Amino acid sequence: MGWIPLALLAAVFAALVAIFGKIGLQNIDTTLATTVRAVIMAAFLVVVSLAFGKLDFAALPHGRALLFITLSGIAGALSWLFMFGALKVGPAPGVAALDRLSVVFVLVFSILFLGTQFTSKAAFGAALIAVGAMFMI
Repeated sequence: MGWIPLALLAAVFAALVAIFGKIGLQNIDTTLATTVRAVIMAAFLVVVSLAFGKLDFAALPHGRALLFITLSGIAGALSWLFMFGALKVGPAPGVAALDRLSVVFVLVFSILFLGTQFTSKAAFGAALIAVGAMFMI
């Protein structure tokens, strides 16, 4: 499967995370909910890795790769702590719309740190996303 169908599936499941999270947060602390979610995700991913024969301890990342995967995990955990905090008190569509501003931040960070070329097309797309997020809230 190519990157576009995979990215669209990621978007669908990200939307379901917001909906299911909003429903599940009604009578629970957001940090506890995020912790439970992370444990469930970890267990699910271990099962998937085992089922597809992908769990190879000899191939585990090390060095720089491990550092950046660790930083990515911490950033993801912080993202979900803030997302669940926002979902607890805010409307799911508004929270999700602001969360999608991450696309704009990815553009900026990729230009700064990955050498991605800045184009007028990308700038226009980022502006549309930002305006759309503002309209959603």
